[in-house]
Amino acid sequence: MTTTPDLQTLSDFLDSQRPHVAELDQGLDQVLTAVLAASRQISYDLQQGALAGILGSADTDNVQGEVQKKLDIIANDSLIDALKRCEPVAGMASEENDDCIANNPAGRYLVLFDPLDGSSNIDVNMSVGTIFSILPVTQTPVTKESFFQPGSRQIAAGYVLYGPATLLVLTLGNGVNVFTLDRDQGEFYLTASQLQIPADTQEFAINMSNQRHWEAPVQRYISECLAGKTGERGKDFNMRWVASMVGDVHRILSRGGIFMYPYDLKDPKKAGRLRLMYEANPMSFLIEQAGGQATTGRQRILDVQPNDLHQRIPVMLGSAVEVRLVTSYHG
Repeated sequence: MTTTPDLQTLSDFLDSQRPHVAELDQGLDQVLTAVLAASRQISYDLQQGALAGILGSADTDNVQGEVQKKLDIIANDSLIDALKRCEPVAGMASEENDDCIANNPAGRYLVLFDPLDGSSNIDVNMSVGTIFSILPVTQTPVTKESFFQPGSRQIAAGYVLYGPATLLVLTLGNGVNVFTLDRDQGEFYLTASQLQIPADTQEFAINMSNQRHWEAPVQRYISECLAGKTGERGKDFNMRWVASMVGDVHRILSRGGIFMYPYDLKDPKKAGRLRLMYEANPMSFLIEQAGGQATTGRQRILDVQPNDLHQRIPVMLGSAVEVRLVTSYHG
């Protein structure tokens, strides 16, 4: 049963934003439409799950050397197919593919995406999502170097959260808005506007199993959180960890908190765990647009100059007070 006649559709919302967003033209509309067409299909596939025989491992590895789920491949193919048919897309890059994919030489946009973030949650029916980032074309022909732009140059970014409801969380550089998919209508409707992250929080999200590998500044910060009211911070903290960046970031956008995936010594050759261009940049753009902050511990994430399509980076993002504090501990 549809209950959304008085809510603004995504298309109507984009029309209302044109006077305020210089880059928002029909081409960008088409790119977002393509991403969401694929996302609706991914949402449907996730709901089918075991009924369609698409759960479990695909018995293949991606370019990162990680074992792929069947739905990783299905989601990746859905996005590539949709974006290939989108004329404004000059090229695309996926976390699951070794190299970029050139598309229309006359296109104005580059799209990067993590097709299914948190895919280890698929088989236990927990939240996963699609993350995307849209950059301008600055050189032709499109090569992988065309994507090596700092996150501050993003035109738009967002994610689709596949949970009890399917949500689009989007920024065009003028705030963060949330849209909910009406499955009956096949439309995304605006359901929350101009999200703002509280500057203070009493929640943190981190993978505690890596504690023994963290650097001293992170050890110090988490120890102070765990000490609670009797410690230096003088307040109790709760820990939350979804094992899906989309899930953890959505909670922070909704009610505050800090998410951390810091550099550690578990594999010293890796500069970090998360991918700069598929995860850190789009999420940092959203967080900053909602009044939060995002750093590596030593540098603002959106200022990092990429040098590889699959570059990894430490990530600390969320409520401004907490991000500033843990960043200050890095000296």
